[in-house]
Amino acid sequence: MTTQCKDTAIETGTGDLPVRVYRDSALPRSAPLVFHLHGGAFCSGTLQTCDIVPELLAEAGAVVVSADYPLAPGHRFPDALRALFGGLRTLRRTRAHWAGRLSRLLVAGEEAGGNLAASLALMARDQRGPELAGQILLSPMLDPCLGTTSIRSADVGPAGCKWSDGWQNYLGSPDKAAHPYAAPSQSSRLVGLPSTLMVTAQDDPMRDESLSYAGRLRKSGVAVREHVLSAPTAWPGSLCGDVAAPRDWTADLRGQFKQFFADIAATPRRSASHQLVEV
Repeated sequence: MTTQCKDTAIETGTGDLPVRVYRDSALPRSAPLVFHLHGGAFCSGTLQTCDIVPELLAEAGAVVVSADYPLAPGHRFPDALRALFGGLRTLRRTRAHWAGRLSRLLVAGEEAGGNLAASLALMARDQRGPELAGQILLSPMLDPCLGTTSIRSADVGPAGCKWSDGWQNYLGSPDKAAHPYAAPSQSSRLVGLPSTLMVTAQDDPMRDESLSYAGRLRKSGVAVREHVLSAPTAWPGSLCGDVAAPRDWTADLRGQFKQFFADIAATPRRSASHQLVEV
């Protein structure tokens, strides 16, 4: 099978959102539809440089729509999230055009894109859809405090740190960090979120916040598949095209995607209670 790519755009309600569609030539119409969000610490990353994850998702059996969302500091929270939520609604409404009429819809993202994917899942739960079958979070930026052991072990911090600068540029002001859609680690209510695949790595600075969020999701009754890749991976930089490093982990990651899609396909569609939250 051969993965094909096509650049197009989707309507968000406030304008067009550029996207790149990845589809394997032999996929069935029932293949899952994944809305992918790239990394780049909220301030960088493009469809051209951040193609590793969407390609692996497509190879694992999904139709992938990867979004070129508005970046900080020109667009601070919640600009990107609002545009992406509009795009997610469009995908749900037109999913027969992208995949199949009954295809399951998921969100996925790495690093800053993992933050946005997790936030979209919260929004979709709170605002009565679109219904999501799953969320795939890879080394997600969830905690703006940057105080975990894995962050400290990576010798990063407030001064000159890519992720600290990214958080500041994205949030604009410290008070925004209290909003669960800005920093999902701050959410006090995780009940009703979709099945989750959480992948991190032994040498990932975001490892501890990733595993902490996975544990809280599980305690809230969310089905969680959790995987820690062996070092070295150079995550999350190697996911976003920032670091040239061996990619011995790609086969493992592709296998995790494939198994998660199989788990989703075997799970009955769910209904959930909702609570509206303003953003």
